Amino acid sequence: MERYREPTVAAPEEATGEDRALRPQRFEEMVGQRQVMERLLIAVDASRKRQEVLGHILLDGPPGLGKTTFATCIPRELGTTLQIASGAALAAPKDLLPYLTNAVEGSVLFIDEIHRLPIAVEEFLYPAMEDFRVDITLGDGVAARTINMPLRPFTLIGATTRAGLISAPLRDRFQMREHLDFYGVEELAEIVRRSAAKLDMSMDDASADEIARRSRGTPRLANNRLRWIRDYSTSRAANEMNVGVVRTALEMQGIDERGLDGFDRRYLETIHRVFGGGPAGIEAIAHTMSSAPDTLEDDVEPFLLRCELVVRTPRGRRLTALGEEHLGVVRRTDQGRLF
Repeated sequence: MERYREPTVAAPEEATGEDRALRPQRFEEMVGQRQVMERLLIAVDASRKRQEVLGHILLDGPPGLGKTTFATCIPRELGTTLQIASGAALAAPKDLLPYLTNAVEGSVLFIDEIHRLPIAVEEFLYPAMEDFRVDITLGDGVAARTINMPLRPFTLIGATTRAGLISAPLRDRFQMREHLDFYGVEELAEIVRRSAAKLDMSMDDASADEIARRSRGTPRLANNRLRWIRDYSTSRAANEMNVGVVRTALEMQGIDERGLDGFDRRYLETIHRVFGGGPAGIEAIAHTMSSAPDTLEDDVEPFLLRCELVVRTPRGRRLTALGEEHLGVVRRTDQGRLF
């Protein structure tokens, strides 16, 4: 018999460490995603006033934009508890059952990367989301019988970086669907200044702006850049903090003025050098780089597409004029004479 695995249950206030210090704990501490936050605040406020369970919520968008932060702030706004699970770890219905049976009324169950749920687990979740019950089969063959187990009403929050992989039946069971987009430089600079204050760092506006410009539009990367700059300043710059130190520290990591790192530039260089600027299929590019296609699609391409350095065409990926310019490539416009 397999060992019964207890779910990870975490009260919102129990997060610890530096991540807790930098991650917003309430909605009023969050910067950016204002329209998403406003809609979620309305839903949370209405749920409290009517004393009803908040409807299920699906959050999608590229990595590092705050899906987990929203999911952990919502229970704090509701004054309830939070359970955290990962779609990849829920291999069978029995893995999901402890989370459902341990949910208290009005609590929140957060499933990260929900698009990775197996179909059997997904179908097991349907009646739990709609009717707050699960169907458990006991026995085999003609002696088998099904027990309907009622559950306490709860809110499911799903997060995904690949909304297109979520089946329509599961997607339709979420009352709210919110897409998170990249942050602007001003928003990221404000996040950097707040994080620097929490880390007891003296940060001028020019330094915060420089970090924001090189953070690919994501708060997670902005905070990671800030941590590295703090380490560099402590080790090599006598705790000095200015734009020059910021640039030197980030360039030491291979991060250029657009925020691209070495792997991003290698992706662009592969399309240019191996495939003549494109078009090239994602699998061909991935094999050439000895990488996984999912890694390129999820982690590399979203920002490059947003910066208009590459485009997706029916025939594959192709460098744009801006992409060639970033690589220092001179685009040939003279096609030469035919004769």
